[in-house]
Amino acid sequence: MKTSAASFDPARALALARQTFDIEAAALAAVRDRLDGDFSQAVQAVLATTGRVVVMGMGKSGHVGRKIAATLASTGTPAFFVHPAEASHGDLGMVQPGDLLLAISNSGESEEINAILPAVRRLGVPLVAITGRLQSTLARHAQVTLSCAVDQEACPLNLAPTASTTAQMALGDALAVALLDARGFREHDFARSHPGGALGRKLLMHVHDLMRTGDALPRVAPDTGFIDMMHVMTDKGLGFAVVVEADRPAGIFTDGDLRRLLETGADLRALKASEVMHRGPKHVRADALAVDAADLMEQHRITSVLVVDDHGALVGALNTNDLLRAKVI
Repeated sequence: MKTSAASFDPARALALARQTFDIEAAALAAVRDRLDGDFSQAVQAVLATTGRVVVMGMGKSGHVGRKIAATLASTGTPAFFVHPAEASHGDLGMVQPGDLLLAISNSGESEEINAILPAVRRLGVPLVAITGRLQSTLARHAQVTLSCAVDQEACPLNLAPTASTTAQMALGDALAVALLDARGFREHDFARSHPGGALGRKLLMHVHDLMRTGDALPRVAPDTGFIDMMHVMTDKGLGFAVVVEADRPAGIFTDGDLRRLLETGADLRALKASEVMHRGPKHVRADALAVDAADLMEQHRITSVLVVDDHGALVGALNTNDLLRAKVI
């Protein structure tokens, strides 16, 4: 049904939006207050599963189920979504002994899900249900049932799944959080399943993955003349030269040091690298996280950092451009 723009009431739209938040917030609070030992049993059932969590749901519950499966999989619990209608036509073969079925249905009477419950039982696959009706067919077949019942939907007609799907989503998130905590899941585990994301880059990228090495390093000896040092800096293009003595970084000379030196009016041609270098340059280990190197550079307001090995010998260098290219910063 089409409605003209002239009949749109901005105040009513805003009021309905606020009412939606109120209804869904109240629904979530009610679900939270109903949580009991059944939730703990559901977590234990998943932890005891040797296979995967197979999530099913029809309609809007299916959309929620896809998200829950994705959240579980990314937080340490192998999971995937199977459409219950397709399961009746061959996809049930994806479900194997050792798996666990997480079925989502607000009414608990979804024909597509209920049709496959006998086959699931024959496989010996445990069933955890998320449903709004504890006396439904789905709930009767389940070993553990979690209630997503709500007093009303946010839809003004009380028809469109809104508060009920929010409750389902929250229960799925609660399961994922409880499971990742029980498994001791940490940031580096999360990063391994998100290698393409910002967090993955921050937690998986190490200094040795990005640092300049070998001939790319602007090395000079302590007795190198100033002009020769400038040639090295220009050739390597890192904005600094590192003064190396016995394979260890004795000091560093940067573009900024050059500007400050020019202001003094000194005769640059008579100077040696050891006379103008900044002693005690900041450095990191090659096995450090790239994000830690970025933090060090930000803390000291520098654009480059040297990389050393276990014995303090110079092995590489890193600057902000390297971090930017890798999208670490």
